[in-house]
Amino acid sequence: MPQHLLIVSAGRRCLLVRYFQQAFSHADCGVQVLAADMAPDLSSACQAADGYLATPAIQDPDYIDRLLELCQANDIRVAIPTIDTDLLMLAENRDRFAMHGIELLVSDQDLVRQCRDKRLTVELFARHGVCSPAQVDPRQESAFPLIAKPYDGSSSNNLHVVRSVADLHPRLLEDTKLVFFEYLSREEHDEYTVDMYFDRDSVLKCFVPRLRIETRAGEVSKGRTVKLPALDSLREKFQHLPGARGCLTMQLFVRTIDGKLSGIEINPRFGGGYPLSYEAGANFPAWIVSEYFHHENIRYFDAWQDRLTMLRYDAHVLVSSAA
Repeated sequence: MPQHLLIVSAGRRCLLVRYFQQAFSHADCGVQVLAADMAPDLSSACQAADGYLATPAIQDPDYIDRLLELCQANDIRVAIPTIDTDLLMLAENRDRFAMHGIELLVSDQDLVRQCRDKRLTVELFARHGVCSPAQVDPRQESAFPLIAKPYDGSSSNNLHVVRSVADLHPRLLEDTKLVFFEYLSREEHDEYTVDMYFDRDSVLKCFVPRLRIETRAGEVSKGRTVKLPALDSLREKFQHLPGARGCLTMQLFVRTIDGKLSGIEINPRFGGGYPLSYEAGANFPAWIVSEYFHHENIRYFDAWQDRLTMLRYDAHVLVSSAA
C-alpha cells in the first residue's frame, strides 16, 4: 500500500500542495498529497489536495494524539508543518511519530526553539558570524527609532515602529512578549528572504535569496530572485546548521551603501514566498520526495534562475456545497 504525504495546517498553501502533487505525478506510484486543517471545508489548500483531514486546534491538549491517529489511519509517510505556532510542539514529538514510521519533516527542537525566540535567534546568527540589529532597553536607551516585536511572533503581528519617546506607550512597555531592537530603515537597506534546503544530515543543498520588493500582512507580494555577491559569505557560514532539516527561510537586511548583512530571523518551515524559488528552479518538494520516499542523496543545486520577478495576486477555489 502506498504511503502518503500530509501538509499540516495547510490553510491557503494551494501551490505547495500542487508542487508536491507534481513531484509524485511522474513516478505513477499512487502516493497522495493530503492536507490537514482545523476547518478543511474552508481551506483552499485542503480543497486542492487529493484528500483532507480535520484536526483539532493546535491549542487543544489532544492535538498531537489526534494528529498521530490521523497519520496512522491514512498511511502517512511524511508530514510537513507550514506555520510557526506548531513547529516546536511537532519537533518535541518527532521521535514519537518516527516510532510509527512517520517522518515529521521539522528541524530538531533545539534549533526550532532558537528560531522561534528572536532573542535566541540573535545568538544563533552570532555563532555563525552574522551581525543582527542590537537589542535595546527602551527604558534606558535614548536612541530612536526602535522596532518592537514579540519574541515569538510571526507575520508582522504586533509589530511597532517606535520613532520617538512619544511613541513609547505604556502598553508597549507592559507587554512582556515585546522585545526592542535597533531599527533598520528601508531607505538604507534592502530586505531579503533566503530559501534554504537542508538534507537529512543538516547540510545546505540550495540557497536562493529573494529581494522583498513589497509585502502584505508580513508575506511577500512582490519579489525577485537575486544572485547577490554580498550573500556568498552567508551561504558559506550556513553550509552546515546542526538540527536543520528540509526548508528553512532566513530574513536579513543588506545595507545598500556597503553590503553589510544584518540577520533578522530564521523560520524553520516553508515560507509564504517559496513559490518564487520553486518557479526559479529550486524544487524542494522533489528533493523531499527523493530523500524521504526514495532514500536518495541530494546534490547541491545553484542553477536557479536569477532575477525572476514574482507579482502575486489573489485567486480563488470554488467548492459546491450542499445546502
